[in-house]
Parts: sequence; C-alpha cells; structure tokens
Amino acid sequence: MGCLVMVTILQVCLIISAAAAGPRKMARLVPAMYVFGDSTLDVGNNNYLPGPNVPRANTPLNGVDFPGGARETGFSNGYHVADFIAIKLGLKESPPAYLSLAPRPSDLLLSALATGVSYASAGAGILDSTNAGNNIPLSKQVRYMESTKAAMEARVGKAAARLLLSRSFFLFSVGSNDISVFAAAPGDVAALYASLISGYSTAITDLYGMGARKFGIVNVGLLGCVPAARALSATGACNDGLNQLSAGFNDKLRSLMAGLAARLPGLDYSLADNYNLSQVTFANPAASGYVNIDSACCGSGRMGADSDCLPNSTTCADHDRFVFWDRGHPSQRAGELSAAAYLDGAAGFTAPISFDQLARKDLAIQLGCHSTRACYALRTFIHLFFHRYSIKLLLLVD
Repeated sequence: MGCLVMVTILQVCLIISAAAAGPRKMARLVPAMYVFGDSTLDVGNNNYLPGPNVPRANTPLNGVDFPGGARETGFSNGYHVADFIAIKLGLKESPPAYLSLAPRPSDLLLSALATGVSYASAGAGILDSTNAGNNIPLSKQVRYMESTKAAMEARVGKAAARLLLSRSFFLFSVGSNDISVFAAAPGDVAALYASLISGYSTAITDLYGMGARKFGIVNVGLLGCVPAARALSATGACNDGLNQLSAGFNDKLRSLMAGLAARLPGLDYSLADNYNLSQVTFANPAASGYVNIDSACCGSGRMGADSDCLPNSTTCADHDRFVFWDRGHPSQRAGELSAAAYLDGAAGFTAPISFDQLARKDLAIQLGCHSTRACYALRTFIHLFFHRYSIKLLLLVD
C-alpha cells in the first residue's frame, strides 16, 4: 500500500508540473511503447549487426517517402506499421532501435523512459535457430529489455519503473520467419507449433514478470501471398500450403493469449488479425485504393521478386497503389491501413479488444477512482501530460 501511495503522489506531481508547462498537441495514450519482432517492425537494429548475411534496410530506396527525407532503417518506402501504431498512441513515430542507443547508456535510458525502445530485428524468429547468427532472436530481445528495465530501476526506482511499464504498450509481430524456414524443409507440424507457442509464452511471461501488462499482438499474415512466394508459382498464385501453416499457428496463438490472460492477473491483450485483414484486402483491393496486390513496387525480375529493394532496383510509379513495397514487406500505405484497423478494431480485425481500447484500459481502476467523470478527467490529464514533462522529474528520483 505504501508503494501505491508513493507512486500516486509521484503521478500527481507529474500532472501538476505538466499542467503548469502547457498542453501537448496530441494526447499520449501510453507513456511508452516497446517493440519486439521481425522485419515488419525493425527500425534499424540489424544495421548494427556484423556479417554479410544480415538482412538490412539501409539502402537508398528504402524510406524514400519518409517525411523529411529518406530513413534507411525500415523495410518500407516510408513509415511502417509500428510507426503508425506509435503515432496513433500519441508518439512521434516508432521508438528507436535498441542497438542504435546501446553505446550511449544515457540516451538509451532517456528513450526507455520517454518513448520506449524497439528490439525488433529483421529475420528474427521465436526460435533461436531461425536464421541463426543473422538477427536478434525473440529470446535475446527480451533479455535486452530486461537489461533496459534494470537501468530504468537504477535511475528512477523499482516502483516508478514498474508503473511506467504497466502503463506502456508492448507490441509484437513475430513468427513469419520461423514458418518460412520450416516450409523450406518441412517436418513435424505439431512439433513446430509446440515449439513456437512455448517460445512465445516464455517471452510474454518474462515481460509480464518485469511489469508489462498491455500486449498488442499482430498475428502472421498470408505468407503464401507475398511476391517472393507467388513468384515461385508458374501462375503467380498464392502458396496455399504456406498460408495453411500460418493459419494453424494463428489458431494456437489465439489460444495461448486467452490462456495467459486467464492465468496472469492484470494481463490485457489485443490480438490483431493480420491474416484476415490480408484476405479482405486481396478480395477487394480497389476498396483500399490498390491496383496491385501481387508484385513488389521495388525489386527486379518477375513480380519484382528476384531481389530485395536495392539501389538499382526498378520502382513502381505510385508507391501507395501497391500492397507490397518489396518482395516480402508491405508498403507504407499498407502499414497505415493495417494500423488503422488494429487501433479501431473495425470489422473484427482485433480481439477481444482493439489496440486503442487496450492502450486506454484500466487506468482508472488502477488509480482507484470510482466517479466516471472524475476518472475520465484524471485519465485525460495523465495521457495528455504525463510523459512530455515528467522526464526531468523522473531523472531526479533516486
């Protein structure tokens, strides 16, 4: 009870200091976002990994449509889905890559407290063996988060760090690479699913133990319909076997999250259905403004799938009219529409709640207020002001 009282006092102080400083332009729904997964979320961690076979996005055409100039840190022509989710949560963009901050501990700490950190790594899987040696596997991403949390606790104290983490948004998108590697040399499907779900469960449980409570999970999409998979077919059709593997994993993931929520008190989650969203998009691409759903905007050869997006690659005329930017990753427009679906929860693309509902969830309950009007006012103040002006005060806490 004593810790709760002290934390509440700290919150009140932060609110007061924020109110004196003035309002934000946009409401901050969460104090920070922490990102885990693969190339769909990676914002540059792999640029800091050694080795010739590490998948990196630091080529001139990647990020060509990024506001203010190219950002060669993501597999997209501009923002990707993590950026758009972050923006809708009140952040400027996806938090920066862990490895870009790690050499400067003070910068890492500041980012961890003020906006969050991205641990996502292109090529990463749930299993350590997936594309081993050329990425940061999920288990190591979680260990990096553990060391980040320790630094946060050393600076602001355990209670404040735990409060911040419990309010923050933990974004996941992982599993595609594990399934793709398995499909190249098929084996026991049941054993694959068991290993993947075990690894996923361990990651979520470990983060829960660190204080995480809000998990936004993006499931695996139609892997058999990306240009790299379609180009292997003489007709350019989707690989149904690969899609079935993805669907089977998603069923297991759905059960896992429901079970964890039932077993771990206070754990809340939103499961974003990338698979279903892709099906709906491909069934009626014109409704989303697309003219091409099967080829890469940036690439070479048949369906643009003979190579990654390289400096000498051919690009399509209108980047926003293609679902795919390169042979394996969505365009900026696709990322924007995906984030909108996940945040709004439209047409059943999230369950049991939307990302937006998850971000706003249970703050009033945790603060112990019982008046709906008072809770709404308090929540609004905290979301508007909590983090922009709290960081200086937090850094003074011993």
